Amino acid sequence: VQLVESGGGLVQPGGSLRLSCAAYGYTVSNYCMGWFRQAPGKEREGVAVIDSAGSTSYVDSVKGRFTISQDNAKNTLYLQMNSLKPEDTGMYYCAADVYGYCRGSWSSRRDYFGYWGQGTQVTVSS
Repeated sequence: VQLVESGGGLVQPGGSLRLSCAAYGYTVSNYCMGWFRQAPGKEREGVAVIDSAGSTSYVDSVKGRFTISQDNAKNTLYLQMNSLKPEDTGMYYCAADVYGYCRGSWSSRRDYFGYWGQGTQVTVSS
């Protein structure tokens, strides 16, 4: 299984970015997929997840601004990020579970994901 993220970069506050995660050796539509982020000196935190039925969940800090989605034909996961804030800065990781439903709560979710990408850096700054 290989997950390859792309789409990160430098953006001004209020701007938008779309992250992509291409999956190889793994079918994204069959399992729970997620986006996580890690700021310097902080623990990795969950941002958004989508299960095999297409149901989504977001951490409170990004609700209404971020949208997780997937393109089954391209076997790719996306994270559309709008109204970006400086506190959104961090390394963003794509992750995959081996179950079709998303397990755990936001405080423990990262422990259930067995596959991780290498990350893509997002910096929100003026």
